[in-house]
Amino acid sequence: MHLNLLHLGRVPYAEGLAIQQRVVAARKAGVIGDALLLVEHPPVLTLGRNAHRSNVLASDEFLAARGIELHEINRGGDVTYHGPGQLVGYPILDLRGEWPGKKGPHLGPVDYVRMIEDTLIRVCGEFGVMAQRICGLTGVWTLAGGSVPEKKIAAIGVHVSAGVTSHGFALNVTTDLRDFQWIVPCGIADKPVTSLELEAAPGHAPTMDAAMHATARHFGRVFGRQMLWRGSVDELLAASAEKLNTGLHR
Repeated sequence: MHLNLLHLGRVPYAEGLAIQQRVVAARKAGVIGDALLLVEHPPVLTLGRNAHRSNVLASDEFLAARGIELHEINRGGDVTYHGPGQLVGYPILDLRGEWPGKKGPHLGPVDYVRMIEDTLIRVCGEFGVMAQRICGLTGVWTLAGGSVPEKKIAAIGVHVSAGVTSHGFALNVTTDLRDFQWIVPCGIADKPVTSLELEAAPGHAPTMDAAMHATARHFGRVFGRQMLWRGSVDELLAASAEKLNTGLHR
């Protein structure tokens, strides 16, 4: 079985959200198979279903002056930041499919999030970064050492509707971490954020391209799918429609 993979480059958040919604609708209709969208966004803040507006520390005037949008969305979690140098992934999967570790008629949302964490922990390992889960805190974290606490390197916030996932994860690759000063990341005030660039082992300096390929490769391994690159959403929908029509006319 394969999973469609699209690298959309850097797109405004609203445009990326519209693309995501288009693919989700097609997946729910059975027009396409499962997909993973990989993108970068210009600086933007997003508030999940459990967000507290007080966790946005920057004023509306400050954000407006810098052209930084704020979007309230239906994923889980609190407030997060997306920006250049951050690899954002939107898996659009039907959890009722055949997935590794599925214990019932569908892959449970918690198990699904654990699989995303596993994927990103493996990606970090490719750059010499030891990463982990922390019980009770969603996401991926570096290991603590001495007086240095665990630092968050990847955030996760998902939504599931009619068995189909949307939203997903954000991995800090070469992100300017100063931009996180605008918020209390994910509502957690006592743990800092970091990036692959800051944590990578000598000789393992990350690039967005390398992080993208590592993420696609490990996502396929963890979720038990062969990754099939697509050039665009239109190509994905056209190819799927052609396959569907061929099947109907046999």
